[in-house]
Amino acid sequence: MHRVDVDELFKGKQSKYALVVGVSKRARQITQTFVDEEIVTADKPVLLAIEEIKNHEINLIEPDEDEL
Repeated sequence: MHRVDVDELFKGKQSKYALVVGVSKRARQITQTFVDEEIVTADKPVLLAIEEIKNHEINLIEPDEDEL
């Protein structure tokens, strides 16, 4: 089982909501890619999305302070 350090993942982020939404949207994109390209893997899309965010391969757009 993979352990995710949420504090490390959340570092530099303002909104936990933006982080959760970003991970879920990216995981859905990864899942759709697997379906479209008929890829069979044991990797879980959510864990792949978390790794991409942790490694700064994708960036999350967060709301401004006044939008919170």
